Amino acid sequence: MEFQQILFLIILGVSLALFVSEKLRVDVVAMLALMALSFSGILSPREALSGFSSEPAIIVAAVFVLSAGLSSTGITERIGAAIGKAAGGSEWRTIAVIMPATAALAAFSHHVMVTAMMLPILMRLARDQKMAASRLLMPMSLAASLGTTLTLVSAPAFLLANDFLKRSGGDALDLFAITPIGAVLVLLGTLYMLLGRWLVPKRSGEAGQADYLRLERYYTELVVDAQSPWIGKTYGEFRKHFDERLQVVDWLRYGMRRRRQAPESPLAEGDVLLVRASPDEIASIKDEPGLSLHAVVKYGENPKDGRHTDLLGEEQLIQAVVAPNSEFVGRSVGSIDFLNTLGVVVVGLWRREGWLSGELSEQVLEQGDLLVLWGAQQTFSQLSQHHGFMMLVPFEAQKRTRRRAPLALAIMAATVVAAATETLSPQIAFLAGAVAMVVTRCVDIKRAYAEIDVRIFVMIAGVIPLGIAMEKTGTAEWLAQLLSSHTKDWSPLMQLLVMFSAAALLTQILSDAATTVLLAPIALAMAEAFGLPPAPFVICIAMGAVASFLTPIGHHGNLLILNPGQYTFGDFLRVGVPLTALIGIATAWMARWLWLGGPLLP
Repeated sequence: MEFQQILFLIILGVSLALFVSEKLRVDVVAMLALMALSFSGILSPREALSGFSSEPAIIVAAVFVLSAGLSSTGITERIGAAIGKAAGGSEWRTIAVIMPATAALAAFSHHVMVTAMMLPILMRLARDQKMAASRLLMPMSLAASLGTTLTLVSAPAFLLANDFLKRSGGDALDLFAITPIGAVLVLLGTLYMLLGRWLVPKRSGEAGQADYLRLERYYTELVVDAQSPWIGKTYGEFRKHFDERLQVVDWLRYGMRRRRQAPESPLAEGDVLLVRASPDEIASIKDEPGLSLHAVVKYGENPKDGRHTDLLGEEQLIQAVVAPNSEFVGRSVGSIDFLNTLGVVVVGLWRREGWLSGELSEQVLEQGDLLVLWGAQQTFSQLSQHHGFMMLVPFEAQKRTRRRAPLALAIMAATVVAAATETLSPQIAFLAGAVAMVVTRCVDIKRAYAEIDVRIFVMIAGVIPLGIAMEKTGTAEWLAQLLSSHTKDWSPLMQLLVMFSAAALLTQILSDAATTVLLAPIALAMAEAFGLPPAPFVICIAMGAVASFLTPIGHHGNLLILNPGQYTFGDFLRVGVPLTALIGIATAWMARWLWLGGPLLP
């Protein structure tokens, strides 16, 4: 071996050890590896920094912004709710609906975001239908990961694989080049979980414990504004329009409860509707045409002492728990006059038991009540010392700009079409889509930046030079010769299985991107040694890095469901080992058919 190869292997070994030990963040390790390759002279500064301008890094950042646009406009939430409704009440039907639908969502989004979105929906579904949450969460998480195999842009591993193919002089893959493989894997995974769901343990998870903070149980009041489009429309139309978002509890006019609340009764200016809503809905009311938070309209602009408090500006929502023996206990919200005494407005109320009716200002507070307060940040810093409240915690909510949902869908569709038809290069198409989401205000610029996982972006930019160095030093060719000498008499199908298996094992301790970067050069060299096209070898590497489910630590989505489903390490092994073996065989078989002219049927 040459000196540069030995030096590279030392850098690689130290990097792997740091990746596995997790003593440092993965992006920091990637940057240390990049600097080591540059300082040692293995790579030039241009080569070392090439990952930051690479196609994979740009597309990954853009996909995060596009996903944020779909989420901010309520599209992903609406789709998730529709999936939950279609799932019905039986376990097998729920799995049969949830897995393909979740996979389809993950095809153009980030699988962790999809898993996080579906998690509360399935927990609520399991609680309502008296099903074991563990039987639903694992199939959903597996489907989210399998969904990333449907398109080239849904996982960094495939973008990196495509980048390797192009740099090796081969043809670039189009957006749907791997879709046939992904479709087979999604179908295989769904059938496996339907037939083998007895492998998944029956545990209720944390559904019962979640009831204390059920977000849909916040009470708030909405008022019909002057010149509102809702004036003259019926009460039934209102309830139907907001069916998935709000639960109407009561209807007041001139401060009095309406005796006749028939569906055909028309709404009028100034009508107040007491509703139960999620934090996202409370935060989004400001952008709902013709509706406002009643408390803000009633108290927010004209405090009795003449102070000007613009509560519709850059104020924030905070949750405050009424303390035991608080001076507020036994008093109504209106009698306390929160605006003039504390500088805040009560816009919502959560109570563990009981049903509210009448105006929010008339509700008599009890200890343990959770108030949603709207006010200035400096006001809350002073309010945190008030002995009447047990604690103040942030009101976790994301505003939805639902009016722009059709525009967000159009932008996403145009982005995919432009990339698929090669009207624009993929990185430019997705970058243009991300910019369009921000310019059209489908997603706020602050949230767009916040949604980009900088760790993944920096890690991809940092690990790409490892692959370049592996090729440049000849280490990839040396390892490929070593591997090919043991597999030279094997069939192409077995050689592809070897590629998948190597990646499936390595990705349990490394990310899918790092695994692909390390093994793709070896796959390229092996394909050249056997005189075969490189695409199937590299794709099997990427598939093994993305679609192996041996342990819960192999995918971040699995970590999200670990505690809610009360899973153990052994649960994932029992379900994942047979499934990963089936996926490996299917992947190698389909790759041979697509690129090596092998038979589709046995």
